[in-house]
Amino acid sequence: MSVKIELHPFLYQYIENNQRVIEVDGETVGECLSRLVALFPQLKARLFDRKGTLFTYLNIYVNGENAYPDELGQPVKDGDQIHILPITIGG
Repeated sequence: MSVKIELHPFLYQYIENNQRVIEVDGETVGECLSRLVALFPQLKARLFDRKGTLFTYLNIYVNGENAYPDELGQPVKDGDQIHILPITIGG
């Protein structure tokens, strides 16, 4: 099973060759993100706090739908796309 994780530009610097899309296997968003971090360990500090909780300034979308409130438990299937986006606010 292959799931594509599309990264926001603020994460490009932590990925080899500035890849924008990484393909991983997993049955949930959490499993997919764990595999992403296994490939690129420097991402862990950008995605998760010390307790392993996803940072609150990040939004996770699966196939364009917000995965909140259970982002990491959200099921995924072959061909799905996960987007990692920072929350932006301002006026």
